[in-house]
Amino acid sequence: MSIIHDDFLVKDELGYYCRYGDFYIDALAPVKTNIISHAHGDHATQGHQKIYATPATFALMQNKFPKMAASSMEAIVFKQVFTVGKVAITFLPAGHILGSAQILMIYQGVSYLYTGDYKLQRDDTCEPIVIQRADVLITESTFADPSVSHPDVDKEILKLEDIPHNIMLGCYTLGKAQRLTALINDLLPEREVLVHHKMYPVHKLYDQWGYKRLRYSLYNRKAMKEGRTNKIYLVPPLTFNSYFKAKNVLKAFASGWERLQRQNDIALYISDHVDWKDILWYVTQVNPQQIWTVHGDGRALKKHFEGKLIVRDILLAS
Repeated sequence: MSIIHDDFLVKDELGYYCRYGDFYIDALAPVKTNIISHAHGDHATQGHQKIYATPATFALMQNKFPKMAASSMEAIVFKQVFTVGKVAITFLPAGHILGSAQILMIYQGVSYLYTGDYKLQRDDTCEPIVIQRADVLITESTFADPSVSHPDVDKEILKLEDIPHNIMLGCYTLGKAQRLTALINDLLPEREVLVHHKMYPVHKLYDQWGYKRLRYSLYNRKAMKEGRTNKIYLVPPLTFNSYFKAKNVLKAFASGWERLQRQNDIALYISDHVDWKDILWYVTQVNPQQIWTVHGDGRALKKHFEGKLIVRDILLAS
């Protein structure tokens, strides 16, 4: 029987390190070899000697880091097996944003599945999640709390249906903004989507690399003020917070976090992460021997599986 190495992936000040392959996953600062799960800023950084990621992730990163050295990048398509050190690695869709990958690592016959950020809800703008059995599930635990249950996303969007006002909708620039645009296009076709200038090039990349053609326009003040009050203006968090005295618009922020719904005119619970029930379902599908938690609090999972399954935080590097 193959042995699970408790230190196969450990956390240090730079990110998640695998000494058996001598590489990092989602390193926060420059390292020799880095494997990037997806293009969000808390996972994707530049300056590494060698970077492995999906083609869409690289395209999105190059928008943010236009001077990133092409010589450092090796694009790997989904389900292609490649080797780093003595570890065989495969990218599998994570369903989080366009190009987001789970990272399946196999070493000495044991499989370790790093989910990155992932979601199970339908999202027509990115690749749907692929289920893969593994001996060790290394799962994000952002919303690993029995009290958290993400509502049906269509019902949340339809909250905006009969509002006779323009709406300022706060959201993250990459992934969330494009998902919201697609949902509004489909469910509220009478609404016109305007996007902030920082979101516009990301929307263009989704048009190029994505799976659904989006309908939107670049924001301009005249368009927002004139004509029908059927506009939904998508803005990033900093811009949203700076418009706390905005007039003649209703404010909403699309997030799974309750704290981000406070003091808004409309509560819009739309998350790009798994909730408690999603994680439990995913565990049954992966059927691991152990669960290692990252990016959050794993105590509720440990309590839930006590006596049935080993659940622990990822080890800190010694």
